[in-house]
Amino acid sequence: FFMKLMDKLNSQKINCPKPLKDKNGKYLIKIKKKTACIVTFLNGKDKKNLNIKECYEVGKNIARFHRASSKVKLYRKNSMSINSLGSLLNSINFKSNTITSNLKVVLKANLKEIKKSWPKNLPYGIIHGDLFIDNIFFKKDKFVGFIDFYFSCNDYLMYEMAICINALCFDKKRSKFILNNFKVRNLIKGYQSVRKISNNEKNALNTLCRGAAMRYLLTRIFDYFNTPKTALIKIKDPREYFQKLIIHNNLKTYKDYYN
Repeated sequence: FFMKLMDKLNSQKINCPKPLKDKNGKYLIKIKKKTACIVTFLNGKDKKNLNIKECYEVGKNIARFHRASSKVKLYRKNSMSINSLGSLLNSINFKSNTITSNLKVVLKANLKEIKKSWPKNLPYGIIHGDLFIDNIFFKKDKFVGFIDFYFSCNDYLMYEMAICINALCFDKKRSKFILNNFKVRNLIKGYQSVRKISNNEKNALNTLCRGAAMRYLLTRIFDYFNTPKTALIKIKDPREYFQKLIIHNNLKTYKDYYN
C-alpha cells in the first residue's frame, strides 16, 4: 500500500520519496532476512516551528495531496481510527497519577463523548495520517514535500486537518501549549485555495480535533506507562496532548478555531 501510494503520488507531481523497483519490478527486497526498500532522496529538511506563511503553504499542499490521492485506487483501514482507541485505552497499564488524578476515568469519559458525536458521511479518501512538523520538508523557506507515509490510510479528509491543527498550530510558552488561531486560519486558507471545505466538515472540526488529540494522547500514554526503561526509544510527554484535548473541549464551533 505505502509503496504503491508514494509511487502514484510521484506520477501526479506530489513531492515525496519515490520507491524504486528492483530488476523484477518489486518494491520490497530482503537485506539480511529483513524486508527493506530503497526510496529517492527528498532534498530539504524539517523546521522547528512554522510561521503563518508556511502554514498556508502546508495547507495548500495537503489539499493538492488530497486531490491527487483521490485518483489513487488503493485502500487501507485506519489502524488508529476513533473505533480503535477503546482497545488501546484498555491495554494501558496505568501506574500512577503523574498526568492527572483519575486519568483512566477522564480518558474513558472523553472518548465516549467523542465517539458519540463523531461525524458521518464526510468527504473521504487517502490521507497522510501523521503530518507532524518533522514529516514536512522545506528548503530555504520554500515547501519541498512530505515524508513518512506509514500511517497513510483511508479516512475523512478533514481528519487530516484536525491532526495538523494539533501538530502544527499550537505555540509552546514555557510548559503551556496555546492554540494559535492565526496559524489555523492560514492552514485552512491554504487548503481552501485548492479544495473548498464543506459546511458539514466545518461543523465537525471540533469533534475531529478532539479525536485527533485523543489518538496521540493515548499512544503517548501507552508508551509512557508500558515501555521498558531499557528500550532504545524516546518517550514523548503525553501531557502535551492532555493540554490540547482540554483546550479543544473548551471550544465548540469552526469560528472558535478560525477567529
